[in-house]
Amino acid sequence: MPGGGDAKDALETLEKAGLHLIELTGPDGNPLFRISGNTHPHRAALRGVGGEWDKLLKVWHFTGDHPVVEIAEAIKKGPGLEEPGDDGDKPHYHGHRQRLRDRFLADLGKSLPDYELLELLLFYSIPRVDVKPLAKELISSFGSFGDVLNADPGRLAEFDKVSQQTVVHLKALREAALRLSRAEVMEKPALSSWQALMDYCRASMGYNKTEQFRILFLNRKNVLIADELQQEGTVDHTPVYPREVIKRALDLNASAIIMVHNHPSGDPTPSKMDIEMTKEIAEAGERLGVTLHDHVVVSRSNYYSFKSEGLL
Repeated sequence: MPGGGDAKDALETLEKAGLHLIELTGPDGNPLFRISGNTHPHRAALRGVGGEWDKLLKVWHFTGDHPVVEIAEAIKKGPGLEEPGDDGDKPHYHGHRQRLRDRFLADLGKSLPDYELLELLLFYSIPRVDVKPLAKELISSFGSFGDVLNADPGRLAEFDKVSQQTVVHLKALREAALRLSRAEVMEKPALSSWQALMDYCRASMGYNKTEQFRILFLNRKNVLIADELQQEGTVDHTPVYPREVIKRALDLNASAIIMVHNHPSGDPTPSKMDIEMTKEIAEAGERLGVTLHDHVVVSRSNYYSFKSEGLL
């Protein structure tokens, strides 16, 4: 850093403006200077003295000679410099959003508790207010981070500050997570990636408030070739027709199937009707060369495998 009073005065100017200067080493081994903090009011000044905006890290980068004096001079000439005493008028969460973003980027969120991860998501649809209380309220009301993402849009909209934009953001995130999970199992051997398959089924069905019945279709190498939701019923029953199940398998040239349905009650133990229906479909498939590998009942936190329990 440049020596003398000029550098000290320049640092005080940056501090007064809410800016923080860090000196790093760039990928090329040369000095790299990073400006973070309350940069938005000073963006024109920072750009004017050669700064480059890093959209991901939300910081300004400078290379070459130490920029502190030049930055300070540019800030003094431009808008946005706060007068002493302004800090008392700032809300208590001033700067909190950037600090939380920085913590997220440090390990990509691995160390954030659920309420802080949800709070971070809420930043992008609810501007300029403290959303930490809302994040905690949502998790407390629905039960978990996963329950919030899977909540009915109408229920979410009942909360103060939750707009259509927030609902769309949260539901789009859920859909993105499901598509990522589905991509991990499609066109791969189902039996050798069983846990990933069960994680996908639980995520896609385990939180539903009504019963759903889906079929996973496999080829002769047990590769998952299709995943289809067949029926949706009430809170405790889904009508399933063995003839339709086997017909669909034949249409897709599937040699085996895995049936999956959910129990909204949270208890994946199969009912007597579940057991009888499974037996009927297994027998119908056997006559036409379609093997029923398993029937799995899922809930939010667990699953029941007919095969593992000796029912197939």
